[in-house]
Amino acid sequence: MITEIAIEGFKSLEKVDLKLGKLNLFVGANASGKSNFLDALRVLQGVGYGFSIDEIFNGKPKSAVTEVWDGIRGGIARARFVGPAETQSDEPVAFRVRLRAPKGSHVFSYEIRVSTDRGAIASEGLKMDSRTLFEITPESSEWSDYAVLAENRHKTGRPAVHVLDFVLALEKAEERELEACVKLLSNMQRLSPSPEYLRTYGQVLRADRIGESGENFASLVKAILRSPDDRAAYTSWLQQLLGTEAEKVKILTGAVGEPLFALERGGIEFAAPVLSDGTLRFAALVSAFFQPDMPDIITIEEIENGIHPSRIRLLLELLKSQSSEDGPQVFATTHSPVVLAWLEEEDYSTTFFCKRDEDTGKSIVKPLSEIPHLIELVRKHSISEMFAEGWMEAAL
Repeated sequence: MITEIAIEGFKSLEKVDLKLGKLNLFVGANASGKSNFLDALRVLQGVGYGFSIDEIFNGKPKSAVTEVWDGIRGGIARARFVGPAETQSDEPVAFRVRLRAPKGSHVFSYEIRVSTDRGAIASEGLKMDSRTLFEITPESSEWSDYAVLAENRHKTGRPAVHVLDFVLALEKAEERELEACVKLLSNMQRLSPSPEYLRTYGQVLRADRIGESGENFASLVKAILRSPDDRAAYTSWLQQLLGTEAEKVKILTGAVGEPLFALERGGIEFAAPVLSDGTLRFAALVSAFFQPDMPDIITIEEIENGIHPSRIRLLLELLKSQSSEDGPQVFATTHSPVVLAWLEEEDYSTTFFCKRDEDTGKSIVKPLSEIPHLIELVRKHSISEMFAEGWMEAAL
């Protein structure tokens, strides 16, 4: 789990420092910085995969061992924060995270600074609790050797925080935790289900994880339905979220055994091609929380897309319940006032309001709990109306 993150000089995130929870919601108008935050997480995911800086930002074609990596929107040329002319800086873009491995006893602090001009790592470091495992900067005696390794990391297949050449000797137990934290960085799943993929037959007979755009959705559901407990839980959530439209979840079979998602209502089967976009998106999002190969982190953009306002409360309940305890950490964006209306006060510390400053272009990202006077006001007024009418923007 990522417990804290600090981002400096990346896109509109000129300086952001946040404490995180299991479910983290980012709320704000379009172009307020929500998607840029998710892009920052993707940078860290690329680091965990061991990609070079060029590959992380500009993309990587499919290989024998990796899928296509789309890179970061705008590539490295658009990665640096651009503010007023008098505030321009050539400082590297910085990403700092505090990580706690699942059921781990240690806390890791990882930092990487990237020179967007050179398209290369400017420095990198890792601490375990208060102990420095490695810290490599241009002033380090090991820098020349490290720079060669860093630039060729994509060839060696060694992720950034696997630079054990510069790590103090670790006990085996500590090394396992280090490995778990590295895995956490890479084991993220971006979800943006597209009806185009959700309506098609699965390309494999069984899948343990859904694709980012919904590839092999039916194959995943087939795997879920094989477990009586998962079948019951998955069907229950769909019945609550979709009402009588989802009396039963089924998998139809194509000519050569390929699976196709379907719902049964009143004894009649409704295959994926005739289901609405919203129904399919709902079914795909729910399926992600029953994946046999569960990621450590799931990111979802605009969770309200295609979902009727009356069902948003149930969607939030799904995200809360499935991300708690041993579930994945969730990062989701929204610009729906209805989502805010169903939050509890305890959710405010990990619900972040995003606003773009018109003068500087930088994004201001604040937890609702730190917006002046908000908590006392929402006890008397509707938070969704305060958001829709622009009160929060004016308060920051």
